[in-house]
Amino acid sequence: MLTLLTFSQNNLDLFTSWDVDTVLKRIDGSHNIWLRCIHFRDRTGTAKIIKHFGLNPSRVDMIFNHSSIGIDEDTEDCLFDSYEILTHQIKNREFEVARGSIVVGSNFIITFEITEVKILTTLTNNLQKRTIDIQKWGIDYLFYLIFKDILNNYHTVFDYISIQLDDLEDEVLDNSGDESTYQKIATMRQSTRFGRRNFQNIKSLLAMMDYEDFQWISQPVKLLFNQELIQNVDNLWQEYQSLRVWMSELMEIQRDNIASKTSERINRLTMLSTVFLPITFIAGVYGMNFKYMPELDQPWAYPTVMIVMALIVIGSILYVKQQRWL
Repeated sequence: MLTLLTFSQNNLDLFTSWDVDTVLKRIDGSHNIWLRCIHFRDRTGTAKIIKHFGLNPSRVDMIFNHSSIGIDEDTEDCLFDSYEILTHQIKNREFEVARGSIVVGSNFIITFEITEVKILTTLTNNLQKRTIDIQKWGIDYLFYLIFKDILNNYHTVFDYISIQLDDLEDEVLDNSGDESTYQKIATMRQSTRFGRRNFQNIKSLLAMMDYEDFQWISQPVKLLFNQELIQNVDNLWQEYQSLRVWMSELMEIQRDNIASKTSERINRLTMLSTVFLPITFIAGVYGMNFKYMPELDQPWAYPTVMIVMALIVIGSILYVKQQRWL
């Protein structure tokens, strides 16, 4: 689906269609626009969009291959960013990641969303409700709003992760969890690694803004990035690191819990084997086919042996319990 937002004065015009040519005909080069390509995997249509905005044709391969994550250092035709945004949605016990690309030009932004980014949909709805003078600020201000909402999204994601970890911590500390509890924590930790890439991506963008020949972000918007987002990124990075440490500690404790339970089972089996070892020995002796065994002619030999064996078992169990080995 293609969603075209055209900013003119204090007005916002929204148009949606699946037809590339229809959308491109509605683009006015004198206005700032935001084109969202959601679930749009038409390579020919993407090539038309890239050509219409005068971008390097190699951008098509970058959009579809989605190989290198982060800001592309070749910024001659546009500012190109391949992103991975961690969400709080869970699928197959892993946090879902929204992937795509953002292209920033002199008066346009194009977002190619492999999966719909809900924070961008929310931003679209907010833009319709409030008046933002994009014509005055420039399209790079919208780029700033996108990154601001991405960072705000991580506050929600980290809060959700903290709630999940609180529940898992109760299982771990109560020693009521099992192998599946460990697997949940390990899967969660593995799936959150995309957050690290996202923060590194934003830090790379902030570093590139200091280049003298960096033309895609105006000075007023650079100040907004530096004043409002740098501190936010640092705080989120520290929170991210704390969550990773928390997960590692829970994994370590749960690993010890599992090892302890396994050791207890082995100890019990060992104790049971020890208890029955004398009985096995006695049974082995009386199972020998010797001709001369004095007990064979004694009428009370068999009951006596059975009583002795029972006493050995009872005595061994009482001793083991007294020593708290069982």
